Amino acid sequence: MQETPHPFARFVNILGRGKTLTRSLTIEEAEEAMRMILAGETRPEQIGAFLMLLRVKEESGAEIAGFIRAARASFPKLSGAPHVDLDWPSYAGKKRQLPWFLLAAILIARSGWSVFMHGLDGHTAGRVWTGETLQRLGFPIAGGFDEAAGHLRRHRFAYMPLARMSPKLAEMMELRPILGLRSPVHTLARGLNPFAAPTSLQAVFHPGYVAIHRDAAIALREKRTVVFRGDGGENERRPNKPCETLLIADGVCEEVRWPAVFEPRQAPDETMDLDRLEAVWRGSQADEYGEASVVGTAALALWAMGVESDPERAQARAEALWRGRDRGALAAVA
Repeated sequence: MQETPHPFARFVNILGRGKTLTRSLTIEEAEEAMRMILAGETRPEQIGAFLMLLRVKEESGAEIAGFIRAARASFPKLSGAPHVDLDWPSYAGKKRQLPWFLLAAILIARSGWSVFMHGLDGHTAGRVWTGETLQRLGFPIAGGFDEAAGHLRRHRFAYMPLARMSPKLAEMMELRPILGLRSPVHTLARGLNPFAAPTSLQAVFHPGYVAIHRDAAIALREKRTVVFRGDGGENERRPNKPCETLLIADGVCEEVRWPAVFEPRQAPDETMDLDRLEAVWRGSQADEYGEASVVGTAALALWAMGVESDPERAQARAEALWRGRDRGALAAVA
């Protein structure tokens, strides 16, 4: 007796038909496949096969766009959701330098723009993670969309773990040590933008992923997305190296090269002492590389949002914001 194929099997079949017959999913197929996964309509073995076939083939921009559409549709609809200026994904973790990008994001929020940050801690060993660092610095971690909205209204900054945004996506991302490879979830998570901010930063570690993020942003008709190779894959400029950025604005792409702002080669940080973040913010400790990274990353964020029209102006504006910052307690009052 022949069994009827599982409805999800057709997506595995499309991706696994061999060198000559395998093809990428259309954006509609990708959206339906991810909708079924998020709705619990698939078997665990199907998810593993699906993710690894995508990994071997390499995900396309259309596939990532479809996955993002399905994920966004699964988020709750908030009444009176606060405006967010900048969506800031953080999924890579840091292992060679401190997460200086956190000070840049806080500087932007303290200067009047609203920043929503999301990420997932611990899916790769040996890294410093955003959630744990923010907690160490005294920042509240949002347990859901309503709580994140409250943090945004009070502080113009909020961080919510992926597990609170989408438990199923977090579960799939945490399969990395089991499957032995990253999966497309690492790519799609960077484009979730759950509060529909007009600007999103999407750093990559491997330059080959720039085109995937570009094509996904175009397919999703995003207003402003900036893709660049960030330090360790986080949204952080490496101040001692030129930064090649790609701005996708309403379907139009612009390549902009930012010059290095810090000359010496920087050795890996052997201590990764998180207390230095607050010390540098308060001005009680100097760190030339760290401050250059903070200012450079803030400049990139200002340019991404369209606050400044070119790197030179954005850098000058960020330097002024850094000099004029309130050097009091770093964490927001809960």
